[in-house]
Amino acid sequence: MSPMTYHRPTTLGQAKELSQTLENAVFMSGGHTLLPAMKQDLATPDHVIDLSHIGELDAIRVDSNDLIIGAMSTHVQVATSTIVQELIPALAGLAGSIGDRQVRQRGTVGGSVANNDPAADYPSAVLGLGGTIITNLREIRADDFFVGLFETALEPYEIIIAIRFPIPLSAGYAKFKSPAARYPQAGVFIARFEGSVRVAVTGAGQSGVYRLVQLEKNLLESFVDCAAANLEISTENLIEDMNATKDYRANLVKTMAIQALTHMGTITVFK
Repeated sequence: MSPMTYHRPTTLGQAKELSQTLENAVFMSGGHTLLPAMKQDLATPDHVIDLSHIGELDAIRVDSNDLIIGAMSTHVQVATSTIVQELIPALAGLAGSIGDRQVRQRGTVGGSVANNDPAADYPSAVLGLGGTIITNLREIRADDFFVGLFETALEPYEIIIAIRFPIPLSAGYAKFKSPAARYPQAGVFIARFEGSVRVAVTGAGQSGVYRLVQLEKNLLESFVDCAAANLEISTENLIEDMNATKDYRANLVKTMAIQALTHMGTITVFK
């Protein structure tokens, strides 16, 4: 690991000031992506700004018809929150299915969303629920936030404060995970609202998380379990790797969509 200086601000103002005055600085939340990269010198920042001691960033609360989750809320906090379990149980289940116990204790919502790993779980929930990413500078719709592999609409010095999730009538999540890394090889999050349906896919797309528009249209016409049974999944932009061919992933996406529909209100994990 290359030499660096560690900073531990306790307020958002301090974090922003540090990022604007220090050269080659990066923010760190849980550290599960950044630290391994630094150990291999794949990331060589001169300064690391740790956000985990900013108390205002880990609150979970309800605001009108929205659930607001602070960016520094850990996966285990989301999974065990009675508020999340009551309002969006599929989101609580998704958080509880991430990685292993160590990852869930340290990994955060904001860190996962900001990193935008194409195989991460949270992006599918944020996009599927039509969430809004709240930063220290603005609010960004999920449809505008995820722009490519490990890329987001975040600007330099911009810090995710919280994510606002509209509370759906119902939601479901199903994923087929890699037994070793526990990332989804394909995951589908479905959310039903009054007058609309959103479906997001993670772990399968070459450009990261994306919406399955055709299934959204089918479900809006008739929200039934069999709506995904005859769905044709294009393989054009799907990932092909040592775990799965494009055709296999297309079948996984379809199967996970069926499972998410069949088990709305919960999550289903296959391995």
